[in-house]
Parts: sequence; structure tokens; C-alpha cells
Amino acid sequence: MTEHTPKERLYRALRKQPIDRMPAVCFTQTATVEQMEACGAYWPEAHSDAEKMATLAEAGHTVIGFEAVRVPFDITAEAELFGCGIKAGDQKQQPSVIKHSVNNMEDLDKIRNYSLKEGRVGVILEAIKILSDKYGKELPIIGSMIGPFSLAQHINGDAWFTNLFTGEEIVPALLEFCSDFNVAYAKAMVENGADTIVIIDPTASYELIGGEFYEKYALPYQKKIVDAMKELDVATVLHICGDTTKGLGIMDKTGVNGISVDQRVDIKTAVGSVENAIIVGNIDPVAVLWNGTPEDVAEASKKALDAGVGLLTVGCGIVSMTPTANLQKMVECAKSHKY
Repeated sequence: MTEHTPKERLYRALRKQPIDRMPAVCFTQTATVEQMEACGAYWPEAHSDAEKMATLAEAGHTVIGFEAVRVPFDITAEAELFGCGIKAGDQKQQPSVIKHSVNNMEDLDKIRNYSLKEGRVGVILEAIKILSDKYGKELPIIGSMIGPFSLAQHINGDAWFTNLFTGEEIVPALLEFCSDFNVAYAKAMVENGADTIVIIDPTASYELIGGEFYEKYALPYQKKIVDAMKELDVATVLHICGDTTKGLGIMDKTGVNGISVDQRVDIKTAVGSVENAIIVGNIDPVAVLWNGTPEDVAEASKKALDAGVGLLTVGCGIVSMTPTANLQKMVECAKSHKY
């Protein structure tokens, strides 16, 4: 079989087309302290400076060996754009949302006039352009964003789940607003060079909201993003944290190319639960990649590969203190696997 470039390989893998071997990629957060030390770009500055963001993202390729580059490293830039208060984090901790911005319909109207060129959203788009200009002909350029359900929760805060269960008018209005933003943001990422879009929607977990609420309040809005990307021939991957086993069939209805599952999901069961998407995952980011050894990584990788995982990678965002050697072993295991 013809040897593919990394860009061709991931394109084909996400569309279930024949490939020479498995791509070695990461769809979730990639940065580590060891990468920061190797490339000279550190958190928290790399969250808000496009050059530093691109440099640190590049280290995932040059230091670890991932056959793609991916930004950003957190899921708070979107909430910050809409007036949420953000704790900046530090060299080891990612930023987090500490203050919310929308309590009612009037508040929602106040955030409608936004610009994708503003704040860290604009920085992320600039970083994608930098990476695309340098690597876009050969490497996949992965743009990631928080999904509409979780973004709505960030914006609405502690009241979100109460509003959800009591059927308040703010719920569908905020979900429409967030998903429209997601589509516009994803299109901007593609215009700047992204060829794969990752949707991280942690609070849309089946464990938290169940199947009925997922179908009503998450599925249509995630699908809106996926449909927009399909029109551009851009692949999509959906990651939701926790044990999503019972919700995989519903997640598959979004039409995404890949479903990323965490370590609590049995890969063989997951593969048998979907018809369209490939299953991506699911090496434990804490017990195995952070606290384990390369031998532990190899054992966990073999288990996932033997179970039929579509793409071998981490089960959630990489912990910043993860040793380079462990990530390199995961990459080695992926690269050595032929379908």
C-alpha cells in the first residue's frame, strides 16, 4: 500500500478509508511542562499569545512525535469572549471559569454583538494560521472548541441545570446562540487552515443528563456544527468526559467522524455501539500516562488496539506533568499498528 503523509493518513482514517498504518495523533489537550521547557513557550502566556501558543502546539509534534498540531490547550476562551470571569491558571494548571455572565434573556442580548477577532478566540485563530502556514501541507491542523451545551453552562453558571430541568426559555435561546457561535468559530478555524475540528462537550455527559436530555439539548446543537463542517469536507471529533457507554449510540447520530472516549469506557463495547463514527481513545491520562511507566503505556495500548480502537490516543486531556517518554511510547504503539 502507498505510504501516506500524516495529513492524508488522518483524513482517510477519519473517513474509514484504507490507510498504510494508524495515525499517531491527539485530539485533546497536548501540552506538558517538559514540552514547555523544550520549546521555551509556557503556560499561562501560551494561552493568550499566538506565537507562543503555536510554538507549544508545535512541540507536540517535534518533542512527542504526534503527527498533527492542535490548539488551544483549554476550553475557556469562548466563555471569556462572552464576559465570563476566568482564572488564568499557571504553568501546571489550565484556566478555569470562575464567574458567569448570563442570568436571563436580557443578559443574553448583551453578548450577541461579538467579534471572532477579539480576545483569546482571536489569538487561537491566529495560532492556527501560523501553524497552517508552517505545517499545513503535510500535517493535520486540529482546531478544538468547547461544545454548545458546555459553553451554555459556562455562560449561565450554576443555574444552568436548574433551568434545564424546569424548562426555562433561556435554555433553547442560549443553546441556539452557542451553537451558532460554534459554527462561525469552526468556519473561521477552517479559513485559517484547520482541517479537523474537535468538539469538547464535557457537561453533555450521559452520566449527567441522561439520554432523553442529550437528544433534546445536546444532539441537535452538536449536529449543527458537524453538518456545517461536512459541507466543507472537514472531519469532526466529539469528546465527552466520563462513562459515555450508554450514550454512544446517540452521540453517533451527530454524524461526527470520530467519538473520543475516556478510560472508563470499554473499547470493544464502544466499537459495537456505533455505526458511523470510529472510536478514539482511551489510554488513562492519570494512572497510565502520568503515573505509569512506558511499559504500562505499552500494555494499555495493546489492550485498546486488540479491542479494536479506531485511533489510539489519550482518553482525555493530557496532564501537564506527564513524562515525555510515556507519550512517546503511546505514539510508537500507534505508529506500529497496521489495520
